[in-house]
Parts: sequence; C-alpha cells; structure tokens
Amino acid sequence: MEAFKGESMILSVSRRTDIPNYYSEWFCNRIKEGFLYVRNPMNAHQISKIDLSPEIVDGIVFWTKNPANMLKRLDELRDYKYCFQFTLTGYGKDIEPNLPSKREALIPTFQKLSEKIGSERVIWRYDPILLNQRYVSEYHLKAFEEIAGNLKGYTRKVVISFADLYAKIQRNADRLNIKQMSNADMLELAKALAQIARSNQLVIETCAEQIDLQNIGIKHGSCIDKELIEKIVGYKLKAGKDKNQRRECGCIESVEVGTYNTCKNGCKYCYANFNDAKVKESVKLYDINSPLLCGHLESDDKITVRKVKSLKADGTSHKNV
Repeated sequence: MEAFKGESMILSVSRRTDIPNYYSEWFCNRIKEGFLYVRNPMNAHQISKIDLSPEIVDGIVFWTKNPANMLKRLDELRDYKYCFQFTLTGYGKDIEPNLPSKREALIPTFQKLSEKIGSERVIWRYDPILLNQRYVSEYHLKAFEEIAGNLKGYTRKVVISFADLYAKIQRNADRLNIKQMSNADMLELAKALAQIARSNQLVIETCAEQIDLQNIGIKHGSCIDKELIEKIVGYKLKAGKDKNQRRECGCIESVEVGTYNTCKNGCKYCYANFNDAKVKESVKLYDINSPLLCGHLESDDKITVRKVKSLKADGTSHKNV
C-alpha cells in the first residue's frame, strides 16, 4: 500500500463507528500499546499501522452518540488533547433503536462530560435532520428547543445537517417514508433553529451542506475545526482541507481509525453500516487486545506504517482553553 504522504496527525475516532460507546476499552488499550491497525475499506488486506504516541498525535476528535463508557476513562487520555462531537437528536427508537433515553441518560451524560472537560470541547450535533409523517418540522423545533435548553452552558456550538439520501440508506429511507427536503424546506426550518440556538447562547453551523444559510446567521462549519483544535492543543497547525471528505466538508485533514459495519447504534440514516447482518458478523470478531477493531491479522495481510508527523507550526503558540 502506498504510504500516507500528508502531515496530519489529528485522529478521527471515528466517523465510521461509535468507538466511545462500544469500543472505549479497545481504544484505551491501543493508547497504552502506542499503535493500532486500520484496514483499508477499499482493499481489506491493506493495513495501515498508526503511531499513537503523544509526541505524534496533535489532537483527537471523538464522534459519539453516547460517551458514557468514556467518562471513567478520561484519565487514560491525560497525555492527549481532545474534543467530542456528540450527536443528540429528538428521534425515537424507530430511527435510533439502540440508544438510551435522551432525557434520562444522554442529556445527563452530555452535561457530565462537559463538566469534566469544559463546554468548548463538547460540540452538540443535531443531525441529520430528516422529515417524514412523524418527524415534521414542528417536531424538530420542539425537540431542538428542549435539548438546547438543557445544554445551555454545557456547550458553545451546535452543528446541524439535513439528511442526504445516500444509496446505502435508500432502503431505510423508503421504509420510513423520508421526504427529500427542498431548499425552501431547509431555509424555513434552519431560520427557526437559528433563533432557538441564539436564545440559548449557541453558535449554530452546518455540516457539509451545499445550501448557503449565512444570511440567517448560520455559517458553513468544520467538525474537525482548525481554530478550535489550535485552542485545544495550544499551538498553531499547518493543516489543509481533508481531501478524503466531500467538497462541501470544511474539516481539516485527519487520520480515521474506525471500521465500517461495526456500530451497534443501529441508526436508520447511517451510511457507515451496510446491513445489520454484516454488523453482527463484525461485532463477533471484537477483541479488546487486537490491534484491529473487530478483527485479527490474516496471513495475506500487508502492513504499511503510515507516515505521519505533527502538524505543529514552529515558533507559535496559542492559549489553551
């Protein structure tokens, strides 16, 4: 496999699966060992070895819908700088079947995490926004307002996006009668969401959206945001746009450590799980001591050390949050 040519060493943990929820023990074991392996999703026998030493890793961005299992492990990350992208929506079990109660479990978990690491390092995601007979615009506004009120003071930013009906989720979209939203639908709903966000002292941004909402106070956001990461790590970064993401994505480059078809949340809008049977098959392979997430090395695997180095820009500093 061709060695990685970039310089990024921000870890994305993970766009492909909920590591904080289901695989925190595995990840912390990899932190202790100082490395992990990632299979190339386009060629399963090509494996990258990722160096996890604190001297190499600039920062970690965790993506999760329930980081409760990470709360007791934060001390194991004491040598690293990190933040959380925490998705918290108003959907029920028909859309997010394996998540606990938002009111009784997830909102309190968000608050506890914020109290431990600070409100700037926990970003609230209300996404993706989809419309059908049950989840109409009024439903979203009510749910968004309730969650925003409970998270006031516990986060500084909310990220929204509108559902993209990828081919991989089209079957679920058809089953749930998900409506393709027009720009007018998005604009009307976004305007009301922006007003709620402002009333709760929240900056509101979009994630990888083509529609321009800046005239109603919503700018195009970056989930792996250069400015925020610089504040968290305490220095300037030499980082470019992540070329592996969509054109509309504003994220800076990062190293993805997750594996597709391993997330047990079961969300019906997810593009990272192809089908439930594949997820069940993958989860059976989970081994907290394996360098691979939900798998082991095979005889014809080829391991390549991914060439990475710190993005730190020499001679600069930034005050830590």
